Amino acid sequence: MSSTPEPSVSVADQVPADLQRLVAALNSLPDEYAAQLAPMVDAVVESTKRRRRILTLVQDAISQLRLDMKYLMFDLEATRRERDEYRLKLDEHES
Repeated sequence: MSSTPEPSVSVADQVPADLQRLVAALNSLPDEYAAQLAPMVDAVVESTKRRRRILTLVQDAISQLRLDMKYLMFDLEATRRERDEYRLKLDEHES
């Protein structure tokens, strides 16, 4: 089976176990069948990797957004406190 293109799958790529089993099953097929199925399995594996990368990016973006929101809420509260202090000083100065 050395002439059959094999999908490039490693544990480090975080490919789900069911896809790893599919690749293993593909590698055990006769060359003629494996050659026909390998491009489709490669496409599925690459699509899965891409989706996982996108999911990771989205999760990171959401985490950053949450952090930014916390900073904004802190800043808003500080701004409100400053406003209230200035109003108090202004009221004291006018009285």
